[in-house]
Amino acid sequence: MISTTFPIGGDLTVGRLGYGAMQLPTGPAPDRADSVAVARRAVELGITLIDTAHLYGGGANEELLAEALHPYPDGLHITTKVGVARSADTGEWGLDGRPAVLRAQVDQALRRLRVERIELLQLHRIDPDTPLTDQLGALRELRAEGKIGRIGLSEVTAEELARARETIDVASVQNRYNVLDREHEPVLAACEAAGIAFLPWRPVAAGESGASADIAAVAAELGVTPTQVSLAWLLHRSPVVIPIPGTARIDHLEENVAAARIGLSDDQRKRLDRLGGSPA
Repeated sequence: MISTTFPIGGDLTVGRLGYGAMQLPTGPAPDRADSVAVARRAVELGITLIDTAHLYGGGANEELLAEALHPYPDGLHITTKVGVARSADTGEWGLDGRPAVLRAQVDQALRRLRVERIELLQLHRIDPDTPLTDQLGALRELRAEGKIGRIGLSEVTAEELARARETIDVASVQNRYNVLDREHEPVLAACEAAGIAFLPWRPVAAGESGASADIAAVAAELGVTPTQVSLAWLLHRSPVVIPIPGTARIDHLEENVAAARIGLSDDQRKRLDRLGGSPA
């Protein structure tokens, strides 16, 4: 039996299949009404971790989630990310980990999400133009002030994770990872060894899972979809893995959530493991 929950940071218990809100349209009706319906359906289906970011519409995605779900039911946690900002001169988005920017984006997220504390706050990317200790120091101060509960990182290497852990307690890592894309296998191994939550973004290889003969074969054996097989493999891969598949459609959301109930045989797992090389 695979575990169905994981304690992020040791004490923030969430279900092991989350939801990524990036794809939700934030414009006016009717798209907005559809987005609200999807977010609410995710909670109805038992999702307890929803991922968003300042980058997603400059906070518009955060506002949408608050509109759909506030007041939040007990046990629901919305994690957001900071550290990407729009240039006042060019209007283009870029990495910006300056402490003042991180602080401002956290304050904006608190207001948009209508909360007094963000239980999991992740640094969207490490800004190479700002000392890492300055970026992490700002987040550590925000945690000491009670504005955030736990600190996570996104798209980091194993070496960057090790460096960050010298300064802060890292509760989560959000990296690109799926059955066909194992670039960050060393990061997952480091997270598993340290009990750090690993949140794969792009947990299903876009357009490729169905084209993989091995994934399609396992799906046919189980009577499920290739997408569901890909998500089930992640849940079996390691107890620290919390996939956050995103969609703007309720039928796809329901398909994704159902993947948590799929069991894989040892033979099926081994066949899927070989698609990216045998995991450590």
